[in-house]
Amino acid sequence: MREADLTRLGVILSDRGSRYAVSGAPVRSRAEIDAQLAALKSDRSYAKATHNTWAARLSATGALKADDGESGAGMVILRMLERAGLEDHLVIVTRWYGGKKLGGDRFRRVQDAVRAYLDQTGLSDG
Repeated sequence: MREADLTRLGVILSDRGSRYAVSGAPVRSRAEIDAQLAALKSDRSYAKATHNTWAARLSATGALKADDGESGAGMVILRMLERAGLEDHLVIVTRWYGGKKLGGDRFRRVQDAVRAYLDQTGLSDG
């Protein structure tokens, strides 16, 4: 697994001061997920982000996800991957907190970020 496999779309939206970025890569194991997360966090701005939430559906072992403090966000990403029928691919949504709580809107922003990733990378089913 190479860092070159990691697609970073950068900051794609903001809401009340919070900024969201989305990244992703093909993966086939937990070790490859960890390597891609490390590659992303080698960029200091991503390492200092408030949350790097992620999910992946691995054909060999099933679904994996992590909220990184943004409770429920990993499941939002995972459900979108399931709907898209996407396996062996990691999607990471990064949030830099802007000082105002977003409530349930934070899940809509995560969905917006994942949708943008799937659309811009040609991985969406629609």
